[in-house]
Amino acid sequence: MSRKKKRNPQSILPGAAQNAALERFKPLLTPTDYQVMLEELAQPLPLAFRSNPLKAKPGAEQEWAQRYGWQLEPVSFCPTGWRVTGMQTPVSMTLEHRMGHYYIQDAASMLPVELFDLDPLDRPLVLDLAASPGGKTTHLTARLLDHGLVIANDSSADRITALRLVLQAWGTANVAVTRFPGDKFGRWYPETFDRILLDAPCSMQGLRSTDSHPMRPITSREQDTLARRQASLLAAAIAALKPGGQVVYSTCTLAPEEDEAVLDEILRRYPTSIAIEGLESRLPAPAPALADAYDQNFDPQVTRAARLWPHRFHTSGFFAALIRKIAPVEFSQEDPPNRPLSLVGQKPLVGGAKHDLLAYFHDQFGHALEPILETYQLTLWHSPAGIFAVPAAYLQHFSGLPCHLLGLKLAEETPDGLSPAHDWVARFGGSFTAGTVVIPPELLTPWLRGEDLDFALPDGRQNGVVVLFDADERCLGRGRLQAGKIKNLLPRRLV
Repeated sequence: MSRKKKRNPQSILPGAAQNAALERFKPLLTPTDYQVMLEELAQPLPLAFRSNPLKAKPGAEQEWAQRYGWQLEPVSFCPTGWRVTGMQTPVSMTLEHRMGHYYIQDAASMLPVELFDLDPLDRPLVLDLAASPGGKTTHLTARLLDHGLVIANDSSADRITALRLVLQAWGTANVAVTRFPGDKFGRWYPETFDRILLDAPCSMQGLRSTDSHPMRPITSREQDTLARRQASLLAAAIAALKPGGQVVYSTCTLAPEEDEAVLDEILRRYPTSIAIEGLESRLPAPAPALADAYDQNFDPQVTRAARLWPHRFHTSGFFAALIRKIAPVEFSQEDPPNRPLSLVGQKPLVGGAKHDLLAYFHDQFGHALEPILETYQLTLWHSPAGIFAVPAAYLQHFSGLPCHLLGLKLAEETPDGLSPAHDWVARFGGSFTAGTVVIPPELLTPWLRGEDLDFALPDGRQNGVVVLFDADERCLGRGRLQAGKIKNLLPRRLV
């Protein structure tokens, strides 16, 4: 007897969830705005990406557009953001994407990090309280140009691997990935951070269903639970923030219970300790939050936040607020965990071992490590996984805080000897003046498939590690010379 075929709920729920949300949000808009929004939602959402200033040279976006047949238009509120309105080669299928030269991201999600005032700060301490999958963390490190430590925290064990891989691909060194309940940071590190991002877990009612933000039905009970959790995390963020510092609170939902109502709750809780800042200078046009919703009136400051209805800037629905801490708050405190690096088999690389490492990079690749370590304030640490450039700020302020990723991997120890790590080469390979190989165009595709290459070097070299480039000076990672071949050392995640 044949079984009755079950319907895939994912094939029907997004549309049903969108219709339910539209009906619920309709009273929050004027009839004209509602109609314009419906017309906007009938159009496909353009894919968007943010370029990586740690790797991509200025103006690289136009080179990519020419190479791959893209039509680009800038994201109005993000200088490094671009919408792709037409393409021949998919944005996800390029060498530059694989090597971390840009990050594919909904344009609306580029707003939160752009709200921060970062220019006046000298090597700030920054916390991303709910960081996975890592897009906004990469944006923070990009805006800081890797100067200043970013703690990227997420409470979910399932999401930590994705967060770690995104940051490895991005190539930032001044980062530490942690996995703790977000409200712990308010207790462990009161008045410690200069800037904190809370892109809060939410119901994802942004009126556009995507793979990363699928719409689904939300019960009122679930929404109330989310709102309480959001307020708890935001209170912890404010406690962990230095007076004078800034918190950005954002969600990818348009539900007022998780947006304006959360801000209203926090303003009532800390009426003299925080202020919501206006965003007029940061947005191309007004996008004020709601003054009231569903018979609830909000604190007048709440309207200073930004509510991105999809038709405002041709994005998914989004909400963001910039909060300034003006006075301390009362918050329970407790000691943070204390697991120094020495307890997990790591030790500083000093003396002769450090000298040998510096000499290896200088002699084999013409690469001067010391100026880079000094510029980014990094120290060298040896671990069972290799040699890492570790942020000095982490050692100064958070040395006992357990991490799932710390700093940038610099070198690996193999049976064949020392080798520069892929993550370091992908970030700094452009400054290698020796030990490099340019491969012909016909070998690029097999290389990216993970294949070894039959390629004898013109200078006769037969062994050792080399850094590969193509004719367009794009870094392709490392290979090992073996009797007329180049063994492919690309990480499996990139093949």
